Amino acid sequence: MLKIDCHAHILPETWPSLKEKYGYGGFIELDHYTPGRARMMRDDGHFFRDIERNCWDPEAILVDMDQHNVDVMVLCTVPVLFSYWARPKDTLDWSRFLNDHLAGVVASYPQRFIGLGTLPMQDVEYSIKELRRCKELGLPGVEIGTNVNGKNLDDKVFFPLWEAAQDLNMSIFVHPWDMMGSERTERYFLQWLVGMPAETTLAICSMLFGGVLDAFPKMKVMFAHAGGTFPFTLGRISHGYHARPDLCNINRVEDPTNYIGRFWVDSITHNADALRFLLALLGEEKIAYGTDYPFPLGDLEHGKFIHEMADLSPKVQQQLFSDNVLEFLGLRAEAYRRPRPGETVDSLFE
Repeated sequence: MLKIDCHAHILPETWPSLKEKYGYGGFIELDHYTPGRARMMRDDGHFFRDIERNCWDPEAILVDMDQHNVDVMVLCTVPVLFSYWARPKDTLDWSRFLNDHLAGVVASYPQRFIGLGTLPMQDVEYSIKELRRCKELGLPGVEIGTNVNGKNLDDKVFFPLWEAAQDLNMSIFVHPWDMMGSERTERYFLQWLVGMPAETTLAICSMLFGGVLDAFPKMKVMFAHAGGTFPFTLGRISHGYHARPDLCNINRVEDPTNYIGRFWVDSITHNADALRFLLALLGEEKIAYGTDYPFPLGDLEHGKFIHEMADLSPKVQQQLFSDNVLEFLGLRAEAYRRPRPGETVDSLFE
């Protein structure tokens, strides 16, 4: 069974000082303070995160993949590198750097990696330009944040980008970042434990109630971390739609439950019963195995809990582990199944 991780991250091993290049601070730098480890630091010296070689070295990533029988990883940048707050022309330049690096990794290991680009989302014209270039680079989609400098994804300023993504058949992977309520969730890791699921739910509800899914019905969207709390609060959201249509339904959209099947989520629930609920609610065709590799909150057992769910049929497991992400990205399984003994790569396409 082909096993494709739909949600994993990578960044370049090095890059020039962006503070020196662009003339102002706030960017992330890497401090390779010891072999195989680095600190992600703000250029003002503020520590963000410690990372290991498997956050930048494809060969180290492949070791982990082979150890856990992962055939392919879909790689995207680390959200803290989005830099939507910076001057648009600088974020465009930075996005091009990240996308060129990612395309290079994919080109070096075309059967093992798929790439999702990044965009300068604070400028839609630049974003459309870079979206087109991502397609030219062979990236089948892009990763974006759940908000852009406080603007939710239903803001009309983004509609030309959604139209371009639909027309270009470029998939959109929505990842939480810049979480709401961050000033109240600094302790206990709550920005990641509570803020991230809530932020993802806000993004889904914004696109739903804002009419984005109606205006662009062929745009393919996936939300990270199992859709946050959205699946588990859908009953409340639907009830609110009916109880207060004057507040919820100002854009004349359908009942929120009617949008089930219109978007994908990854499988990162860390819990078999939660995944069973997700399958029952969203359907087995719209959930794709993902890990958030290589970060500690990710599924670093690489889908072990899914493999151990004896009640999942082989068909459903195949959908979770490969079919659904391939459908989301518009790709063919034959391009990624590695040859078995006696096969050649060319024979996979005959």
